[in-house]
Amino acid sequence: MNYYPYFILFIFFAVSLYFIFRKKKVIVAVLSVDDKKLLENNVAFYAELDKEKKNIFEEKLTRFLGSVKIEGIGTEVSALDRILVGASAVIPILGFNEWEYRNLGTVLLYPDTFNKDFQFAEGDRNILGMVGDGYMNGQMILSQSALRHGFSKSAGNENTGIHEFVHLIDKSDGATDGVPQYFIQHDYTIPWVKMMHQEIRKIEDNQSDINPYAITNEAEFFAVTSEYFFENPERMKDKHPALYDSLSKIFGQQLA
Repeated sequence: MNYYPYFILFIFFAVSLYFIFRKKKVIVAVLSVDDKKLLENNVAFYAELDKEKKNIFEEKLTRFLGSVKIEGIGTEVSALDRILVGASAVIPILGFNEWEYRNLGTVLLYPDTFNKDFQFAEGDRNILGMVGDGYMNGQMILSQSALRHGFSKSAGNENTGIHEFVHLIDKSDGATDGVPQYFIQHDYTIPWVKMMHQEIRKIEDNQSDINPYAITNEAEFFAVTSEYFFENPERMKDKHPALYDSLSKIFGQQLA
């Protein structure tokens, strides 16, 4: 009897199970005194936390920086850039103890905007950030200038880094559709989708201060409103109390 096909099948399943259940290798990346100063001076979200939550934030940040590569393409990655990328990743997941970005291996920093072919020196360059698909799966591209602007005082309700990491959270259940299945209770899915559509209609009717880019689709609505939630929670609670309450439940954080 020829056992060779069964042997090949066994190897295939063994390798598949390895990649499904393996844990991402994490190198401990200790935050220096200078790193913490960069956090305190450049990430308002972190600066406003109490001591206990700052410790949790720092622990999550070190795990992220120890497991995800941050590389510059046509630009140098500074210590501040590393902190801002890490902060963008940690802010949406601060309310969850065990969450890790297992679907991300590398963050690529481009100096400025880029086009749909991932080029930053030619063509129609209007993209600030993107979560990769296909051969770019497991990678994120961020505009360095947009990343830095998102944490500046002039950014308003917008933060490109947070926007893209919320997309990654959304994508973790297999579908980038504005419904993060791992973060939202099953019986709350339909009310959340209804709320999205109601808010989208308000934006279309010019009855909302939410960035009109949110009407692109449900995924963009979730990412855009999440930016608003984390950047200006007091204003969101005042202007959009039901939406604020929904995002508070999804992210497990009461910010206002």
